[in-house]
Amino acid sequence: MSFIIKTNEEIEKIRIACHLAAEVLEMIERYVKPGVTTGELDKICHEYMINKQGVIPGCLGYQGFPKSVCISVNEVVCHGIPNDNQLLKNGDIINIDVTVINNSYYGDTSKMFIVGKPTIQGQNLCKITQESLYLSLKVIKPGISINKIGCVIQKYVESNGFSIVREYCGHGIGNNFHEEPQILHYKTKNNKLILQEGMIFTVEPMVNIGNHDVYTMKDGWTVKTKDHSLSAQYEHTVLVTNKGCEILTLREDDTIPVLLINT
Repeated sequence: MSFIIKTNEEIEKIRIACHLAAEVLEMIERYVKPGVTTGELDKICHEYMINKQGVIPGCLGYQGFPKSVCISVNEVVCHGIPNDNQLLKNGDIINIDVTVINNSYYGDTSKMFIVGKPTIQGQNLCKITQESLYLSLKVIKPGISINKIGCVIQKYVESNGFSIVREYCGHGIGNNFHEEPQILHYKTKNNKLILQEGMIFTVEPMVNIGNHDVYTMKDGWTVKTKDHSLSAQYEHTVLVTNKGCEILTLREDDTIPVLLINT
Protein backbone atom coordinates (compact mmCIF):
# COMPACT_ATOMS: atom_id res chain seq x y z
CA MET A 1 0.00 0.00 0.00
CA SER A 2 1.42 3.35 -1.06
CA PHE A 3 0.52 6.87 -0.02
CA ILE A 4 1.28 10.47 -0.94
CA ILE A 5 2.87 13.03 1.38
CA LYS A 6 1.29 16.35 0.46
CA THR A 7 3.30 19.54 -0.05
CA ASN A 8 2.40 22.71 1.86
CA GLU A 9 0.83 24.13 -1.30
CA GLU A 10 -1.28 21.01 -1.79
CA ILE A 11 -2.31 21.01 1.87
CA GLU A 12 -3.61 24.57 1.61
CA LYS A 13 -5.62 23.77 -1.54
CA ILE A 14 -7.15 20.68 0.08
CA ARG A 15 -7.84 22.64 3.28
CA ILE A 16 -9.87 25.17 1.28
CA ALA A 17 -11.80 22.44 -0.59
CA CYS A 18 -12.56 20.68 2.69
CA HIS A 19 -13.80 23.89 4.30
CA LEU A 20 -16.16 24.41 1.37
CA ALA A 21 -17.48 20.83 1.63
CA ALA A 22 -18.17 21.31 5.35
CA GLU A 23 -19.92 24.59 4.57
CA VAL A 24 -22.42 22.73 2.35
CA LEU A 25 -23.41 20.48 5.27
CA GLU A 26 -23.85 23.52 7.52
CA MET A 27 -25.99 25.22 4.87
CA ILE A 28 -28.32 22.27 4.18
CA GLU A 29 -29.24 21.56 7.81
CA ARG A 30 -32.15 24.01 7.96
CA TYR A 31 -33.77 22.34 4.96
CA VAL A 32 -33.78 18.83 6.44
CA LYS A 33 -37.31 18.46 7.79
CA PRO A 34 -40.39 16.25 7.38
CA GLY A 35 -42.02 16.50 3.95
CA VAL A 36 -38.94 17.45 1.94
CA THR A 37 -37.66 15.02 -0.69
CA THR A 38 -34.08 13.86 -1.01
CA GLY A 39 -34.20 15.19 -4.57
CA GLU A 40 -35.01 18.67 -3.28
CA LEU A 41 -32.08 18.53 -0.85
CA ASP A 42 -29.77 17.51 -3.69
CA LYS A 43 -30.94 20.42 -5.84
CA ILE A 44 -30.34 22.89 -2.99
CA CYS A 45 -26.82 21.53 -2.46
CA HIS A 46 -26.11 21.60 -6.20
CA GLU A 47 -27.20 25.20 -6.62
CA TYR A 48 -25.23 26.29 -3.56
CA MET A 49 -22.04 24.61 -4.78
CA ILE A 50 -22.35 25.93 -8.33
CA ASN A 51 -23.78 29.41 -7.77
CA LYS A 52 -22.58 30.42 -4.29
CA GLN A 53 -19.27 28.60 -3.89
CA GLY A 54 -18.19 28.30 -7.51
CA VAL A 55 -17.06 24.69 -7.01
CA ILE A 56 -17.69 21.46 -8.91
CA PRO A 57 -19.85 18.82 -7.19
CA GLY A 58 -17.41 15.92 -6.92
CA CYS A 59 -20.08 13.19 -6.92
CA LEU A 60 -21.92 14.36 -10.03
CA GLY A 61 -20.91 12.09 -12.90
CA TYR A 62 -18.29 10.25 -10.84
CA GLN A 63 -18.26 6.76 -12.39
CA GLY A 64 -21.76 7.56 -13.60
CA PHE A 65 -23.30 8.74 -10.30
CA PRO A 66 -26.30 10.87 -11.36
CA LYS A 67 -26.60 13.41 -8.52
CA SER A 68 -24.48 16.07 -6.79
CA VAL A 69 -24.54 14.55 -3.29
CA CYS A 70 -25.22 11.12 -1.81
CA ILE A 71 -28.21 10.97 0.55
CA SER A 72 -28.67 7.73 2.48
CA VAL A 73 -31.86 7.25 4.51
CA ASN A 74 -32.39 4.82 7.43
CA GLU A 75 -31.26 1.34 6.28
CA VAL A 76 -29.25 2.77 3.36
CA VAL A 77 -25.59 2.48 4.37
CA CYS A 78 -24.05 4.70 1.68
CA HIS A 79 -24.28 5.99 -1.90
CA GLY A 80 -28.02 6.67 -1.76
CA ILE A 81 -29.26 8.39 -4.92
CA PRO A 82 -31.48 11.43 -4.19
CA ASN A 83 -34.88 11.36 -5.89
CA ASP A 84 -38.12 13.35 -6.04
CA ASN A 85 -40.31 10.55 -4.68
CA GLN A 86 -38.74 9.89 -1.28
CA LEU A 87 -40.38 12.16 1.30
CA LEU A 88 -38.56 12.45 4.62
CA LYS A 89 -40.64 11.77 7.73
CA ASN A 90 -40.33 12.23 11.48
CA GLY A 91 -37.65 10.02 12.99
CA ASP A 92 -35.76 9.29 9.76
CA ILE A 93 -31.98 9.40 10.00
CA ILE A 94 -30.15 10.51 6.88
CA ASN A 95 -26.55 10.83 5.85
CA ILE A 96 -25.60 13.57 3.38
CA ASP A 97 -22.19 12.98 1.80
CA VAL A 98 -20.64 16.02 0.11
CA THR A 99 -17.58 16.16 -2.10
CA VAL A 100 -16.44 19.35 -3.82
CA ILE A 101 -13.69 20.05 -6.32
CA ASN A 102 -12.05 23.44 -5.94
CA ASN A 103 -8.97 24.48 -7.90
CA SER A 104 -8.56 20.81 -8.98
CA TYR A 105 -8.46 19.52 -5.36
CA TYR A 106 -11.08 17.52 -3.49
CA GLY A 107 -12.78 17.98 -0.13
CA ASP A 108 -14.94 15.14 1.23
CA THR A 109 -17.17 14.92 4.32
CA SER A 110 -20.50 13.60 5.57
CA LYS A 111 -22.75 13.74 8.63
CA MET A 112 -26.02 12.42 9.95
CA PHE A 113 -29.21 14.46 10.24
CA ILE A 114 -32.24 13.42 12.28
CA VAL A 115 -35.52 14.45 10.68
CA GLY A 116 -38.06 16.08 12.98
CA LYS A 117 -38.67 14.25 16.25
CA PRO A 118 -35.92 11.65 16.80
CA THR A 119 -36.37 8.04 17.83
CA ILE A 120 -34.29 6.82 20.77
CA GLN A 121 -32.78 4.08 18.58
CA GLY A 122 -31.82 6.40 15.74
CA GLN A 123 -30.46 9.09 18.02
CA ASN A 124 -28.30 6.60 19.92
CA LEU A 125 -26.92 5.07 16.72
CA CYS A 126 -25.91 8.49 15.39
CA LYS A 127 -24.31 9.40 18.72
CA ILE A 128 -22.22 6.22 18.93
CA THR A 129 -21.15 6.51 15.29
CA GLN A 130 -19.93 10.08 15.71
CA GLU A 131 -18.18 9.22 18.97
CA SER A 132 -16.37 6.32 17.28
CA LEU A 133 -15.06 8.74 14.65
CA TYR A 134 -13.94 11.24 17.30
CA LEU A 135 -12.14 8.53 19.30
CA SER A 136 -10.25 7.40 16.20
CA LEU A 137 -9.14 10.96 15.39
CA LYS A 138 -7.69 11.25 18.89
CA VAL A 139 -5.10 8.52 18.17
CA ILE A 140 -3.90 9.79 14.78
CA LYS A 141 -0.30 11.00 14.78
CA PRO A 142 2.99 10.22 13.04
CA GLY A 143 4.48 6.87 13.98
CA ILE A 144 1.33 4.90 14.71
CA SER A 145 0.13 1.95 12.65
CA ILE A 146 -2.77 2.76 10.35
CA ASN A 147 -4.45 -0.31 11.84
CA LYS A 148 -4.93 1.49 15.16
CA ILE A 149 -7.65 3.70 13.62
CA GLY A 150 -9.85 0.71 12.84
CA CYS A 151 -9.09 -0.99 16.16
CA VAL A 152 -10.35 2.01 18.12
CA ILE A 153 -13.53 2.31 16.03
CA GLN A 154 -14.40 -1.38 16.12
CA LYS A 155 -13.82 -1.73 19.86
CA TYR A 156 -16.06 1.22 20.71
CA VAL A 157 -18.83 0.34 18.25
CA GLU A 158 -19.02 -3.31 19.26
CA SER A 159 -18.88 -2.46 22.97
CA ASN A 160 -22.14 -0.59 22.38
CA GLY A 161 -23.77 -3.55 20.65
CA PHE A 162 -23.51 -2.29 17.07
CA SER A 163 -21.49 -3.51 14.06
CA ILE A 164 -18.99 -2.02 11.59
CA VAL A 165 -19.49 -2.34 7.82
CA ARG A 166 -16.47 -4.07 6.23
CA GLU A 167 -17.03 -3.43 2.54
CA TYR A 168 -16.25 0.31 2.50
CA CYS A 169 -13.38 2.33 3.91
CA GLY A 170 -11.77 5.72 4.22
CA HIS A 171 -9.23 6.82 1.63
CA GLY A 172 -6.47 9.19 0.75
CA ILE A 173 -7.58 12.32 -1.08
CA GLY A 174 -5.96 15.20 -2.95
CA ASN A 175 -6.16 16.03 -6.63
CA ASN A 176 -7.81 12.63 -6.97
CA PHE A 177 -11.08 11.68 -5.28
CA HIS A 178 -9.72 8.36 -4.02
CA GLU A 179 -6.04 7.74 -3.32
CA GLU A 180 -4.04 5.41 -1.11
CA PRO A 181 -4.02 4.57 1.70
CA GLN A 182 -7.25 2.76 2.45
CA ILE A 183 -8.46 3.42 5.98
CA LEU A 184 -10.24 0.34 7.33
CA HIS A 185 -12.66 0.85 10.21
CA TYR A 186 -12.06 -2.51 11.84
CA LYS A 187 -9.09 -4.44 13.18
CA THR A 188 -6.80 -6.23 10.72
CA LYS A 189 -3.43 -7.94 10.97
CA ASN A 190 -1.76 -5.32 8.75
CA ASN A 191 0.48 -3.24 11.01
CA LYS A 192 3.06 -2.35 8.34
CA LEU A 193 1.82 1.05 7.18
CA ILE A 194 2.89 3.79 9.59
CA LEU A 195 1.33 7.25 9.53
CA GLN A 196 3.56 10.16 8.54
CA GLU A 197 3.21 13.92 8.73
CA GLY A 198 1.65 15.33 5.56
CA MET A 199 -0.70 12.44 4.84
CA ILE A 200 -4.32 13.42 4.15
CA PHE A 201 -7.16 10.90 4.24
CA THR A 202 -10.78 10.40 5.24
CA VAL A 203 -12.07 8.43 8.21
CA GLU A 204 -15.73 7.50 7.68
CA PRO A 205 -17.09 4.62 9.80
CA MET A 206 -20.41 3.09 8.76
CA VAL A 207 -22.22 1.58 11.75
CA ASN A 208 -25.25 -0.72 11.72
CA ILE A 209 -27.68 -1.45 14.53
CA GLY A 210 -27.92 -5.05 13.32
CA ASN A 211 -25.17 -7.15 11.76
CA HIS A 212 -22.57 -5.77 9.37
CA ASP A 213 -23.79 -7.50 6.19
CA VAL A 214 -24.81 -5.23 3.31
CA TYR A 215 -25.93 -5.53 -0.31
CA THR A 216 -26.03 -3.25 -3.36
CA MET A 217 -29.34 -2.57 -5.09
CA LYS A 218 -29.94 -2.98 -8.82
CA ASP A 219 -29.18 0.69 -9.47
CA GLY A 220 -25.52 -0.22 -8.87
CA TRP A 221 -25.05 2.41 -6.18
CA THR A 222 -27.45 2.22 -3.23
CA VAL A 223 -26.02 0.04 -0.45
CA LYS A 224 -28.42 -1.27 2.22
CA THR A 225 -28.17 -3.37 5.37
CA LYS A 226 -29.13 -6.98 4.65
CA ASP A 227 -31.26 -7.21 7.79
CA HIS A 228 -32.93 -3.83 7.07
CA SER A 229 -31.58 -2.35 10.31
CA LEU A 230 -30.65 1.32 10.62
CA SER A 231 -27.19 2.48 9.54
CA ALA A 232 -25.24 5.69 10.26
CA GLN A 233 -22.01 7.28 9.02
CA TYR A 234 -19.88 10.31 9.84
CA GLU A 235 -16.86 11.35 7.77
CA HIS A 236 -14.02 13.80 8.24
CA THR A 237 -10.96 14.49 6.11
CA VAL A 238 -7.84 14.83 8.26
CA LEU A 239 -4.23 15.95 7.88
CA VAL A 240 -1.54 14.18 9.88
CA THR A 241 0.48 16.91 11.64
CA ASN A 242 3.75 16.66 13.53
CA LYS A 243 1.97 16.02 16.84
CA GLY A 244 -1.46 14.73 15.90
CA CYS A 245 -3.95 15.73 13.24
CA GLU A 246 -5.94 18.65 11.85
CA ILE A 247 -9.61 18.08 11.03
CA LEU A 248 -9.92 19.78 7.65
CA THR A 249 -13.70 19.37 7.38
CA LEU A 250 -14.62 20.58 10.88
CA ARG A 251 -18.11 22.08 11.18
CA GLU A 252 -19.60 24.51 13.69
CA ASP A 253 -21.68 21.71 15.23
CA ASP A 254 -18.63 19.51 15.87
CA THR A 255 -17.62 19.11 19.51
CA ILE A 256 -13.96 18.36 18.91
CA PRO A 257 -11.05 20.79 18.35
CA VAL A 258 -9.80 21.45 14.83
CA LEU A 259 -6.25 20.63 15.96
CA LEU A 260 -5.65 17.51 18.02
CA ILE A 261 -2.40 16.99 19.93
CA ASN A 262 -2.28 13.24 20.41
CA THR A 263 0.22 11.90 22.93
